[in-house]
Amino acid sequence: MDLRSEKIQRVLSKYKFHDVAVEELQKIHRIYPGMKPSTGTYTFTDNTQKDLLKLIGNLPVQYEGRTYNFPIQLWLIDSFPFTPPICLLRPTPNMVIRVGKHVDVRGRIFLPGLHNWDYPKSSVVDLLTEMIAKFEEDPPLSSKTTGNSQDPHDLLTFVSNLQISDGSARHHKQPLNQVSVIGGGDLGMASVMSILSKCNVDKLVFIDVAESSTKGGSTDLEIFNLPKVEVAKDFAASAGSKVVVVTANAWSGEQSYVSVVQTNVDLYRGIIPNLARLSPTAVMLIASQPVDVMTHVAWRQSGLPPTQVIGAGCNLDSERLSHILDINLNTHKLAWVIGELSDNKVAVMSNTGLSSSAQPEIASGSSSTKPLLDRAFELMKNRGQRSWSVGLSVADITNSVLTDKMKTHSVSTLAQGWGGIGTEVFLSLPCIMGSKGSTRLAGVSLGQEEDSKLRDSVSSLSNLMSQLRI
Repeated sequence: MDLRSEKIQRVLSKYKFHDVAVEELQKIHRIYPGMKPSTGTYTFTDNTQKDLLKLIGNLPVQYEGRTYNFPIQLWLIDSFPFTPPICLLRPTPNMVIRVGKHVDVRGRIFLPGLHNWDYPKSSVVDLLTEMIAKFEEDPPLSSKTTGNSQDPHDLLTFVSNLQISDGSARHHKQPLNQVSVIGGGDLGMASVMSILSKCNVDKLVFIDVAESSTKGGSTDLEIFNLPKVEVAKDFAASAGSKVVVVTANAWSGEQSYVSVVQTNVDLYRGIIPNLARLSPTAVMLIASQPVDVMTHVAWRQSGLPPTQVIGAGCNLDSERLSHILDINLNTHKLAWVIGELSDNKVAVMSNTGLSSSAQPEIASGSSSTKPLLDRAFELMKNRGQRSWSVGLSVADITNSVLTDKMKTHSVSTLAQGWGGIGTEVFLSLPCIMGSKGSTRLAGVSLGQEEDSKLRDSVSSLSNLMSQLRI
């Protein structure tokens, strides 16, 4: 692989594991010589940018006796090969992306090999081999159809992408503001009542999940016949929602924590893909526990962009923190609780005041603000995460989406690329929430104690995710 160009050398010199990265690139060239190195500027979801190395080429895939060349690109993070590449399809103008188990609407590729990446056991060579095998089962690209197209493969793809219902193509107008709540119990009911009180909805669909340990409440909603509420048994009723709230849990009697969480993951497998298919533009708001893990699982299973899959996370604690700083401590600035919803969560403050119209920014860690935040944290103790409180928090996030409010919430989101986090994990981070989903605020330098807690959470969450069968 020719790495001699000035641009490639300049970018590659900034890689943390330069020699190991070069060795891996040469291995890739020996097996897949068609993958060519280049440089580019990658934009992360928080709009930060970084000059990175990327590999561009075509993957030869056999499908029904024919060979197709699928164009791909692999962005190599500066901690490569200890961090997996970001894999994307690179469709030509006459190609369309087929969203599926391994590809989202933006062409990002998701594979078990990426999820379980563990260098040196993992390699790009093995990843490309796995990619070919998965694409042979379910091709991620197809040709755009035209009125004169006679290719049966193209026509078959076109027909297979049509959704047929009651003998006709589905194309009916949905209510302007529809929200669906999936899962009953105390939290499901609290979310329903809070959303009805807080949000201007045209329709709220409530779907209880029989397999959930939190089921209950649907009968009472039917008995009292609340306005705008539809109690349904089929996920089809959620079609066209702007926000889909998932509160379902399936806690089992298993002994190990991993086994207990796996029960929830198994429940999600029958829920999330259906919800994403029926409302592909919705914001999916996860409130199941453990919220950071289940939001990560939902994102993986949905195939939606990470901006559309968020968790309630530390939003409740953040609202409480800002209130205490404002009312009790006379500090009129926004503040958020970030990180894992556990003892490792930490507090950060904004540079802007509560009444400021400027876009908020996270203030860097400072010895002057730490005592204040510690005092606020102390006043927050023993408030807990009761169902009705979480329901109010869920409604507040939902309202920001429905009204395109662009309010900053601390929600569980994909944290990779924020503040130097190279691992694929979900943590609560300050995100501007609007009708199209979430946009992270830029990362900053945290204090040593706060940074250590975040790193511990990244490690523990990553370890747990590696043990789950998504």
